[in-house]
Amino acid sequence: MSTLRSEIQLDRLALEEAAEWLIRLSEGELDETERAEWECWQASTPERHRAWSRAQLLQSKLGGLPPSLAMSALDRPSSPARRMALGKLAMILAALPVGWGSWKLLEAQQWTADYRTAVGQQRQLTLADGSQITLNTDSAIDVLYDANQRLIRLREGEILVQTAADNLPQARPFLVSTRQGLMQALGTRFTVRELSTRTQLAVLEGAVSVRLSDASRAAPLIVNAGERTDFSSRSFGQVNPVDRSVSAWSQGMLMADNLRLADFVIELARYRSGIVRCHPAIADLRISGAFPIRETQRTLNMLVQTYPVIASGHLSGYWVTLYPA
Repeated sequence: MSTLRSEIQLDRLALEEAAEWLIRLSEGELDETERAEWECWQASTPERHRAWSRAQLLQSKLGGLPPSLAMSALDRPSSPARRMALGKLAMILAALPVGWGSWKLLEAQQWTADYRTAVGQQRQLTLADGSQITLNTDSAIDVLYDANQRLIRLREGEILVQTAADNLPQARPFLVSTRQGLMQALGTRFTVRELSTRTQLAVLEGAVSVRLSDASRAAPLIVNAGERTDFSSRSFGQVNPVDRSVSAWSQGMLMADNLRLADFVIELARYRSGIVRCHPAIADLRISGAFPIRETQRTLNMLVQTYPVIASGHLSGYWVTLYPA
């Protein structure tokens, strides 16, 4: 147990140390003593060498720190802003090389969208026709209403849609688009979540017609109330019954029914700024219950009190790892 924990902690610490060195380098040239210390650090262990390789990749892409972190990182070493920048930078390094593209895409999508939510935030909208949209954590949409259509473009994340009858004499279709396809509501309440290569759809009331973005000749799929499916741009997945957890997030809850702890942690991490990880030794631990997503620390406490796990926090709780108790 202690050996496994130290290996994960070393990897985490190596990323944090790499982030700190990257910040120090962004502040200006190192003197001879500092440069010797830096070179000794990166060559001292394989983990540190790998961590610094990720920092170099980030440097090559950006020429330095991400602009959204640079000003905070230049604050005094003990400041909360600098500690937060350090944690975010370590998280970016942990996700590279995939994380680079995801981070840039998210930056562009979130900040140019008509409506968006931050991590851990939810937002309810009532549109001009009376339709209601609830944005889940870390989500972004555009609203495009014109004389011919009512279109919601889901750029990132997850939404709950409750359609209303059109208030124009000539009823316009209500559409939701993702990179994978176009959904038309047929008097409907439904959720849509876009992942990296697939879209998840769950229909709670009415029905939704789905057309794939890269298979225009394929017949649309009708998904009825009580059904869910997922699809890529070229193919549909299976149609299965909707479970009670699909829209629980709109009530501030994360539902688990005999769910693997590793999968639960992935979902919980969507609602918490920073990193939440699960030790491989307890990845298959099964958990059940209703957990608050607006109080993620309370959820972590509930896990520790109910199951044989402990939570180890670092960087003032910005990085949390669950270990076997």
